[in-house]
Amino acid sequence: MKDYRVLLFYKYVAIPDAEAFAAEHLQYCKDLGVKGRILIASEGINGTLSGTVEQTERYMADMHGHPLFGDLLFKVDESDGHAFKKLFVRHKKELVTLRYDQKLDPNTDGGGRLSPAEFQQYLQRDDVIVLDGRSGYEYDLGHFRNAIRPDVDSFREFPGWLRENMKEHKDKTILTYCTGGIRCEMLTAVMRKEGFEDVYQLDGGIVTYGKDPATQGRLFDGSCYVFDERISFPINHTDENVVVGTCYHCGQPTENYINCADDTCHRQHLCCDACQDKYEGYCSEECREHDSASAAAVR
Repeated sequence: MKDYRVLLFYKYVAIPDAEAFAAEHLQYCKDLGVKGRILIASEGINGTLSGTVEQTERYMADMHGHPLFGDLLFKVDESDGHAFKKLFVRHKKELVTLRYDQKLDPNTDGGGRLSPAEFQQYLQRDDVIVLDGRSGYEYDLGHFRNAIRPDVDSFREFPGWLRENMKEHKDKTILTYCTGGIRCEMLTAVMRKEGFEDVYQLDGGIVTYGKDPATQGRLFDGSCYVFDERISFPINHTDENVVVGTCYHCGQPTENYINCADDTCHRQHLCCDACQDKYEGYCSEECREHDSASAAAVR
């Protein structure tokens, strides 16, 4: 057992005076010593945090002792150290930024839920469509086989993208998935509002799928993108896994994500070790030249 853990969790539940609760929770987390990113809204909580085994055990116990979070589900991963450099606990209007023009309640409006084993069975059917519920750059690092790659950079783009790209599939069986499950709660609710008739979500997301002994992560290729210092972690624990990420520069297989070295760009892109050395961490010659010009101007 490693000395640290990473916790991933969310719950849609009405939180009275969510702004005050966020301030109290920030102080609680500071006192406990955990790090991470926790969002709190009147509709619930969504978080990822890291800490020692003792700290994370205490956090889970305290949350389960709260009247609103007694059944809060935690996804737990071992870690060599903190997965975050800082702690952020923030009050937000939405747990997942969507800005949809209709009020949605994922507890009642979302699609059907499939366990990892059920989801794997559906994946092998010829009459289903699989839609990745994440951003395109997350898909590029790893995804379920034959899944549709959404051409979106943020979640709020999904309603428009669905109308433009998925309208001919409204009568089909559609499977959706995301990292931990929270985005698909809203995505399937949006899809049902938009007229999609038979929509399902992977309960617990990719993370739960990879931990399920019945699936062993089979049919997921590449690695799962995560929003912390780890960047990615493996899902498919069989000998069938393949690297699907390709270098932005040369197209060779890689799972190494970097940010462009130009501070005015910071494009996140897949880059093999050879190209990272060759291009010095820049995503383009323009960025390299811009950075050199900026440095010269400062001198």
